[in-house]
Amino acid sequence: MRRMRCVKIVATLGPASNDHATIRALFEAGADVFRLNMSHGSHADIAARHAIVRQVEAETGKPIAILADLQGPKLRVGAFASGATELEEGNRFRLDLDPAPGESHRVCLPHPEIFAALEPGSTLLVNDGKIRLRVEECGPEFAETTVMVGGTISDRKGVNVPDVVLPVAALSEKDKADLDFACELGVEWLALSFVQRAADVTEARERAAGRALLIAKIEKPSALTEFDEILAAADGIMIARGDLGVELPVESVPPIQKRLIRKARSAAKPVIVATQMLESMITSPMPTRAEVSDVATAIYEGADAVMLSAESAAGNYPIDAVSTMDRVARQVESDPTYRDIIVASRVMQRSSVADGIVAAAREIAETTDIRAICCFTESGHTVNLVARERPSVPIIALTSVPGVARRLCLIWGTHTVITDEPVSRFKEAVLSAVRAARRDGFAESEHQIVVTAGLPFNVPGSTNILRVAPCEERLIFRSDPE
Repeated sequence: MRRMRCVKIVATLGPASNDHATIRALFEAGADVFRLNMSHGSHADIAARHAIVRQVEAETGKPIAILADLQGPKLRVGAFASGATELEEGNRFRLDLDPAPGESHRVCLPHPEIFAALEPGSTLLVNDGKIRLRVEECGPEFAETTVMVGGTISDRKGVNVPDVVLPVAALSEKDKADLDFACELGVEWLALSFVQRAADVTEARERAAGRALLIAKIEKPSALTEFDEILAAADGIMIARGDLGVELPVESVPPIQKRLIRKARSAAKPVIVATQMLESMITSPMPTRAEVSDVATAIYEGADAVMLSAESAAGNYPIDAVSTMDRVARQVESDPTYRDIIVASRVMQRSSVADGIVAAAREIAETTDIRAICCFTESGHTVNLVARERPSVPIIALTSVPGVARRLCLIWGTHTVITDEPVSRFKEAVLSAVRAARRDGFAESEHQIVVTAGLPFNVPGSTNILRVAPCEERLIFRSDPE
């Protein structure tokens, strides 16, 4: 099954998409990656969804990536004696460690690590930023605040602390258990929440021990301060615009999104744009015009993937949401302006032989009648480099490692093919590439493709050869070396 677009679609599974028929329909509608939200559902629920995705993969013969999204530490106030209270602007309100039920003047905040980091003048945001508190006095067990923006505060509402780095590990005890469970299931990607520093990614990588690649979710202002270090430590990023929009002025999120996409692309690492992309489709079969423009903007900017959350997990129209995103993507990518923007934002990287090979492959494909760039890969690194170039022709990734093929389903413009066994000679590689290109509808016998590989074969990171190959097998036997 060939997608007629380059950007990938990540669809979250949940109560609205639990069964085989719906998950199969989501894949056929355009989902390339399925997200398992570890914040919701038991391990048994997660395992059942994982098994269905693998069943769909076996039925369709097309690799499918699975991303497990870890919850991260949740900072919440305690309960109130009456269930809720009203905070009025200008009034004082106390947060402390006392577990007694909250009243109109105070509530428990059972997180001493927050009090340890606060300073007078710090801001506390409650209930997705709807309530804003300014810290006047604070100590190891309390914070006296002034209500800057009031409203109703109720039991266990979330708390954000935007202007300090909290001494909180990105992996809670629940996250550690979830990470181990997801890796045992065999997911390809892990999304790490509450990332504040590169060390958070390093800790998760040590625990994952190579069993899955890591996506750092950028949702904290402190992550922006250390973004370059976080990007270097991670295998990809997710721009979690919902939390960013709570902790930062909402008008700052679009330029941040554009900047992070360019940096991730320059580093040859995938970037997912997430949160509220087609939010209205949770309850409506049609998106708003603004939502369509939002999805289109992420695609024009060169994102590797756009993500659906509640739209596919809990909404009334999960399949319609995926179909809509697919149609928007195909329409945008058919616009000549799209190629102009993609080319203009290309960053030249020439620090290795592999960089030169993939740049040459893209240039050859764009100046001659080439139908695809075919990459043989054991680790996926070469495919990431080719995708960074954003070529105007499809990328066909060929690998004998199923896990690598699945991981590459997240990468821009990539069609993944699992080969029967590792190749040992370059002629075998060319033949395999030609057959895949013809079988999957990328080329006919009269066309040509570009093939990249590394000699010796099956050594990760050794890309050092490029060949323009005819798609007629008898011509390959005449012209290609052993």
